[in-house]
Parts: sequence; structure tokens; C-alpha cells
Amino acid sequence: MQRRGLYDRKGELFAYLVGDTLYTLEDEVTGRLEGDFVVDTAGNRVWRVYGDGVYSLEGFEPIGYFGSRAPEDV
Repeated sequence: MQRRGLYDRKGELFAYLVGDTLYTLEDEVTGRLEGDFVVDTAGNRVWRVYGDGVYSLEGFEPIGYFGSRAPEDV
């Protein structure tokens, strides 16, 4: 399955996406990608996704961005 890093505005990796599941750097499930939103494990919308950008729900404040897809066998 393909992986994509989730980076903050400074370019520091703070989470990663495998398929539609979002993990912390400690490999714990923290949420998932659901349509144009990142939702937490309870299904509550946390952030909005537009292209590769990740934004707050209110006011489109930038949170970070998804990096390029890594090869599946990495």
C-alpha cells in the first residue's frame, strides 16, 4: 500500500498516511482520510484537504501538506 508523509508548515514530518488511514510517527492510528477531510478515530472532522494541502476547518488556516506517494515496497 502506498504511503504519504504529512508535513507541517515548516516541512517537518508529523504523521503519515497508508491508504486512507492516518498514523502518528509512533505508528498509532490517529484518523483517516474521508473524502475532502481528515477525521479522527471517532469520525469527527478535524482538517479539510484541498489538493495536497491540509487546512483548518474554520478559515482555511494551513496545517501542512501531504508529500509525494512513496513506492509501495518501501
